[in-house]
Amino acid sequence: MTRKWWTLTAVCVGVFMLLLDVTIVNVALPDIQQRFHASLSDLQWVIDAYALTLAAALLTAGSLADRWGRRALFAAGTVIFTAGSLLCGLATGPLFLSLARAGQGIGGAVMFATSLALLSDAFRGRDRGVAFGVFGAVTGVAVAVGPVLGGVITSGLGWRWIFFVNVPVGVAALAVTLTRVAESRDPDAARPDWLGFVTFSGALGSLVYGLISSGDGWRETKVVLSLAVAAALLVAFLIVELVQSRPMLDLSLFRKPTFIGGLVAAFAISASLFSLLTYLVLYLQNQLGLSAVATGLRFLVLTGAIFITAGVAGRLTTLVPVGWMIGSGFALIGIGLLAMRGLSVTSDWTHLVPGLLLAGAGAGLVNVPLASTAVGVVEPARAGMASGINSTLRQVGIATGIATLGSLFTARLRDTAAHELARTSLSAQAHQIASGLGGAKGAGALNGAPPAAQRLVGEAARTGFVGGLNLILLVGAVIALAAAVTSVLLIRARDFVTEDGPPADEASPAGEIAPAPAM
Repeated sequence: MTRKWWTLTAVCVGVFMLLLDVTIVNVALPDIQQRFHASLSDLQWVIDAYALTLAAALLTAGSLADRWGRRALFAAGTVIFTAGSLLCGLATGPLFLSLARAGQGIGGAVMFATSLALLSDAFRGRDRGVAFGVFGAVTGVAVAVGPVLGGVITSGLGWRWIFFVNVPVGVAALAVTLTRVAESRDPDAARPDWLGFVTFSGALGSLVYGLISSGDGWRETKVVLSLAVAAALLVAFLIVELVQSRPMLDLSLFRKPTFIGGLVAAFAISASLFSLLTYLVLYLQNQLGLSAVATGLRFLVLTGAIFITAGVAGRLTTLVPVGWMIGSGFALIGIGLLAMRGLSVTSDWTHLVPGLLLAGAGAGLVNVPLASTAVGVVEPARAGMASGINSTLRQVGIATGIATLGSLFTARLRDTAAHELARTSLSAQAHQIASGLGGAKGAGALNGAPPAAQRLVGEAARTGFVGGLNLILLVGAVIALAAAVTSVLLIRARDFVTEDGPPADEASPAGEIAPAPAM
């Protein structure tokens, strides 16, 4: 096997592993909640700590890779990610686990930021289209197959093993990277933009903290201050990037509509479908009483649809305008999420099946062309920056999506439960139900209550849960449908760069980065 195919193997194995950890932990959340007596906000941080550090470090990691060497950085990221996985498996509490997840995210950021740049340097001509097609399929399946593997491992070995299994895989990926992957870098790369890194990381961290804390009310002092700090730091970040001659985020890229369209798409697929997976898993396990492995198996419906359509999308990239393909994918995601709504306390998991099929088919159509769009609007020398920015928006979508949807979910759960209990003498229990979410804390709050009271409280909690889930499914659908429109309007063939440099005006050669012309 030639060196370029070894590069594809190393990149796909590494990226599959790090993206798997975006969702593999979802089905283990109830076990983690029970083991550590964790609250809903604790569970949100277990997910968001990973996505947050991924998003915060991606831009800087892409810049460092261009300057210091993409293979070297990819190898370093693999080491950090593997060590973080080991610490996650050894966690003794929710804070320990969240911090270890943050360490995983730092390593994952380095790997993710360099992945597309390594492929862009290793492949040319028709093989480049094949490589990006494989990469796109892997990224889509990795995120969706996480619940399945997580369920099998959690039920069979325990939740800690969803992290321990990364260790041998990480060692294997590191060995291939060091022995089979060629080094590449940008000889004109700028120095790391540490001030930009600090302001961007601070803005994102403050934003996510404020969104998660808003479950207690948007007028809370800590929420208002966090969001205000986030806004101020974001403005500072933009000013820092504007005044530098070689910023890590080249704001001139935003002059290209296709670049903006790609960022919107990257954010939207994470903020809609993939953020909702967390709450769908909680519904299947906490409300329907399914085991971790049974929950994972139910998500094979979604996984199968993504796998099939990703393969089809890889063949269609040279025939169908990329903007229309991505837009059609988001339309299917939006329709699928709408089809999942209408849940009641008597609904079965089969109610979700049509929507999971449609949303999975849509995700497969989005992921493959989005991979090439991420770097297709820049020359190869700037591929590290472009892929880092696009990957950043994916993780920002996960971090803010889970936080925002969780806040809306908790508020609706609390309000619905309070409304149900207002007809009884138990209205004072409503807040305990909402904050406990059926976990150890909520159950503990009802110890000593009469059986009839516990039954009424449980019924109100179930009603509130499905009410909250129906609401955030609607929000996710709106995000996806909005992204469908922006993708069609903004992603244009003439903005793509061909192998020789000039923009593609009409059709692009089969298998190149530039997709078929927009219509």
